[in-house]
Amino acid sequence: MQALTPAAIEFRGIDKSFGVVHAVRGVSLRIEAGTITGIVGENGAGKSTLMSILYGLYRADAGEIWVDGQPVEMASPRDAIAHGIGMVHQHFMLIDTFTVLENMVLGAEGGLMLAGGLAAARAELMRLGRDYGLTIDPDARVADLSVGEQQRVEILKVLFRGARTLILDEPSAVLTPQETDRLFRILQTLKDRGVTVVLITHKLREIVAATDRVYVMRRGQIVAERRTVDTGTEELAELMVGRKVHLDLHKAPPRRGEILLQAEHLSLIDGRGVQLLDDIGIELRAGEIVGIAGVTGNGQSELLQVLAGIRPPSGGRLTVCGHALDARRPGNPAEMRSLGLAHVPEDRLRQGMVAAFAASETSILGYQDGPPFTRHYLLDGPAVDAHCARLMERFDVRPRSPTLRSSSFSGGNQQKLVLAREIAREPKVLLVGQPTRGVDIGAIEFIHRELVKARDAGCAVLVVSVELDEILSLADRILVMFAGRIVGEVAPDRADERRLGLMMAGADAA
Repeated sequence: MQALTPAAIEFRGIDKSFGVVHAVRGVSLRIEAGTITGIVGENGAGKSTLMSILYGLYRADAGEIWVDGQPVEMASPRDAIAHGIGMVHQHFMLIDTFTVLENMVLGAEGGLMLAGGLAAARAELMRLGRDYGLTIDPDARVADLSVGEQQRVEILKVLFRGARTLILDEPSAVLTPQETDRLFRILQTLKDRGVTVVLITHKLREIVAATDRVYVMRRGQIVAERRTVDTGTEELAELMVGRKVHLDLHKAPPRRGEILLQAEHLSLIDGRGVQLLDDIGIELRAGEIVGIAGVTGNGQSELLQVLAGIRPPSGGRLTVCGHALDARRPGNPAEMRSLGLAHVPEDRLRQGMVAAFAASETSILGYQDGPPFTRHYLLDGPAVDAHCARLMERFDVRPRSPTLRSSSFSGGNQQKLVLAREIAREPKVLLVGQPTRGVDIGAIEFIHRELVKARDAGCAVLVVSVELDEILSLADRILVMFAGRIVGEVAPDRADERRLGLMMAGADAA
C-alpha cells in the first residue's frame, strides 16, 4: 500500500492537564499541507490549549508533535518559528508607534533578513505583499492603519519569519464583514501558494465558508472530523455542544410602549480633549430591543458607560424613566439602578464581578444594601445563598454552587450569572454590552432567549455587539456607530451584513 504523504502537522496522543483540569485528552489529528483546517469547540474544549502546545507556549504532558513527517520538540515559540509555524493572535502584537517595517523586523534583529540592513527587509516585505496579496506601505505607522490592515501586518510578520503553517485565533473578531471577506480571500491565496492554515473560530459560518476540513473538540477530545463540504453549521453546533442547538431565534413582533430612555445631543470629551461621543440621540421604548452595531473602538463602550452613569457626559441631556440628567447633574450607577436601569457590562471580569468573590456575592453585587440581603447592616448569608441558588436554577448556571468562587466558573456561566443578577430585578431599561462575548454556543442560545423574554415583559433593551449575526437576530431596530456618532438606523428586514459593514466603516450612512 502506498505510504501517506507526510502531514504538515500531526498530533499523536497529546495530553495536557492544569492541576485537576484535564484540558486535552489524548488528541491525535492530521493537518494536511496546503489546506485550510478549522478547529471548533466550546469554551474550555481544549482547542486553544492544543494550539498553544503547537506554538510552544505550553509543554504537553504526553504525546508527540510531528512536522513534515518528523517528530519535533516545541519548548518555546522560537522552536515553533524555527519549524515554520507562525501564530496570529486575536489581540494583535504590534507596536502602534512603530512603522510597518519596524514591526516586521522587531524580534528578528540579527537574523539573515537583516544581513543587508533594512533595505533587504523592505525588499522582502514588498515581495511578500505582491506574492500573497498583502500589499501595504512599509513606512505607514501602525496606529494610522485600519484594523484589517493591522491584521495584514501580523500575517506578513509571520510570513517574514518563514512560516509555512499559519495559525489564526479568532481572526475576524474585530473586522467588518468586508474586511472579513478580504481576509478569507487572502487565506485562499496563501493556500494556493502552499501555505497551511489552521483557523480557530467560534463563527461556524466562517468555518463552512473558508475551510477544507474541520475538527470538533469537546471536553478536551476530538469528537468529530468532517470534510467541510459534507457538513453545515447545524451539525457542527450539535457536535460541539452534544445536543440539538436552535441557531435561529424565533420571536414575536415587538409591542412598543412608552419611551423609557432618551438621549439628546449627548457628547463625551476625554481628558486629552478627544471627542469620544458626538451628538448622540437615542430613544428606547418599552417592549423593544435596539441593537447598536459597530467595529470596536467607535464609541459604543463609552456610550454604555454614560447611559449607565459610570461616566458623566460632557454635554447633552439624558432622561431615564422620566428623570432628567445632564452634564451639570449627571447620574451615577446607584441612582440609575434606583430608577430601574440595569447594566450588563462589556467586560464581565473588570466591571461585572469580583473574581475572588463567591458566586453568591456576585449574584447581589450592586444590590447588596437592600432587602432581603442585609439585616442590621450585615449581609444575611443564608438569604444571599438561597437567592443565588434560585438564580442558578432559573438561568442554568453550572455548577450550581453559590459558595464557589466566581473565577472558577467558565466564561459562559459567569456571563449567565451577571445577566441573571440584572434581569432578576425586572428592570425597566436593560443595557447589555457584548452579551455573548467568549460564550459557548449553547449559552448563546439561552442568553438570546432571556433577552427576548425581558423585551416581551415590557423592558426596553439596548444591545451593543460586534457580532452582526447577533444584532440581526435580536434587534427590532438597528443603529450603527462610527467615530463616536450614530451614522444611521436600519430596520432588520432591510439590513444585511454588506450594508451594515459599509456603515460601520463610515462608507455609507442610511
